[in-house]
Amino acid sequence: MSSALKKDHLRIASVNVNGLRAAYKNGMAEWLEPREVDILCLQEVRAPDAIVQELLGEGWYILHAEAEAKGRAGVAIASREEPVATRVGIGDDFFATTGRWVEADYIVRDEAGQASQLTVVSAYVHSGEVGTPKQDDKFRFLDVMITRLPELAKHSDHALVVGDLNVGHTELDIRNWKGNVKRAGFLPEERAYFDRFFGEEIGWKDVHRGLAGNVDGPYTWWSQRGQAFDNDTGWRIDYHMATPALAAAAVSAVVDRAASWDTRFSDHAPLVVDYRL
Repeated sequence: MSSALKKDHLRIASVNVNGLRAAYKNGMAEWLEPREVDILCLQEVRAPDAIVQELLGEGWYILHAEAEAKGRAGVAIASREEPVATRVGIGDDFFATTGRWVEADYIVRDEAGQASQLTVVSAYVHSGEVGTPKQDDKFRFLDVMITRLPELAKHSDHALVVGDLNVGHTELDIRNWKGNVKRAGFLPEERAYFDRFFGEEIGWKDVHRGLAGNVDGPYTWWSQRGQAFDNDTGWRIDYHMATPALAAAAVSAVVDRAASWDTRFSDHAPLVVDYRL
C-alpha cells in the first residue's frame, strides 16, 4: 500500500465468513496468518465489534458495520494501514442499519512515491427470494449501487467494491445455470444490473473474470447440501469490481479453495487479488 510495506503489490482479500466466530473455530486464522493480506474485507460477520477485534487480533485497523438484526449480515474492512476516511452505509437510509456496505479511503503510493487515493468497499448484497419482500430489498439495493458506483469513481483515483454480491453474472458463473434461471441469484433481472455495472453505462470491471478468462468459474461458493463442493458444483458470486485503471493494475486473482470439504472455514472461499499500483 505504501513504501512502509516494502512490497511491489497490494493484496486485497474478500470472503463471506458465514459467521466470524464459526470461521475462526474452523481454521480461518490458519488461512489468514501466512497470506500477507494488506486489506481484508469480510461479509456475514455476524458478531459484535468486541469479538471482531478479539478474533482478528492486533495489527489491524478495523471498520465494522454490525447489522441491527442480531445474527444477520455484518460487513467489515480490516487493513494493515489506517484509512484516511471511512463511511458506513450505501447512501439509502432504508439500509442504514443492515450491515451491508462499508467504505474506506486509503492513500497509496507507487514505486516513484506518487500518491493516489483508493476507496475500498466491503459489500454484502441480499440473497433474495423470488416473489418475496427479500427480493424487493435486493432490487432496491442494486438500484442504489447503480447510483453509488459512479459517485465512488469520481470520489477517488481508484475504487474497488468487493464482496458477496449474490448474483452470478453469466452462464460461466454457475455450474448448473440451466436449473437456476428462475431462482434468486441468476434471474435475468438481476444479471441485467451486472450488465450495467460492467457495460459502457457505468464502466467498472470484473477483475476476477478479466484475469481468469472465459472459463467455468472459478467458483467461490458451494451449497452445503450433497456433494456440491466435492463435485465443484459452485457459483461465482464473490467479486472484485474495480474502476478501469485499478482493474488494469490487477496482476493475479486466486480463489483459496480448501483442500477438502471438511477443511473449509466457510461455505465461501476467499477471493484474493494482487494489485500493482
